[in-house]
Amino acid sequence: MPHTYEFPRPALTVDCVVFGFDGAGLQVLLIKRGIEPFLGTWALPGGFVRMEENLEEAARRELEEETSLRDVFLEQLYTFGDPGRDPRGRVVSVAWFALVHPEQHPAKGDTDASEAAWFHISDLPDLAFDHDHILTTALERLRGKIRYQPVGFELLPKRFTLTQLQALYEAILGRPIDKRNFRKKLLAFDFLIPLDEFTGGAHRPARLHRFDRRKYDTLVKKGFLFEL
Repeated sequence: MPHTYEFPRPALTVDCVVFGFDGAGLQVLLIKRGIEPFLGTWALPGGFVRMEENLEEAARRELEEETSLRDVFLEQLYTFGDPGRDPRGRVVSVAWFALVHPEQHPAKGDTDASEAAWFHISDLPDLAFDHDHILTTALERLRGKIRYQPVGFELLPKRFTLTQLQALYEAILGRPIDKRNFRKKLLAFDFLIPLDEFTGGAHRPARLHRFDRRKYDTLVKKGFLFEL
């Protein structure tokens, strides 16, 4: 016999902060809402959790439905439950953040998203609901996380230069980094593999590198701590 709760139950949603890096600055993927509330306003991808799915399944489904993104790095961020955060009623949102390379994931709106587009963090439109707060929280998490986990490599192409890697860290941290110290620390890591390939250009071509995930995972099992 099904049980009936005597207390009202809030609705549950998921919202996804999708970060990207275009080589010049940190970006976030937004959708333009095609339905009320906030019709025509930019927002984070997301939606209501279905009764038969868990939270991560809901987040991945909403990402694919609204932006066509799939098989991306995804991590739970925080739960947002201010009683007045949604004009439709009592809605609690579990937020997630994803890290992707924008060139591999062009923006594409679908379902209740009339449009999707990449925006630089420094030039954002007004956002629906409390999504500006969610985005700020995700950015703070990312800035802390790249210091002790190599998640930044998710934002780069498979082959990259040390200059590109430094530009990524500077974009996320919002400040310049000493080039010599940064490279010295990175090159000491056994999972950053130099390749016999170089970028084009007649003057001082830069060596390409790749991130060896398997080697990193092996080092972690042995007690290795990543820190920059």
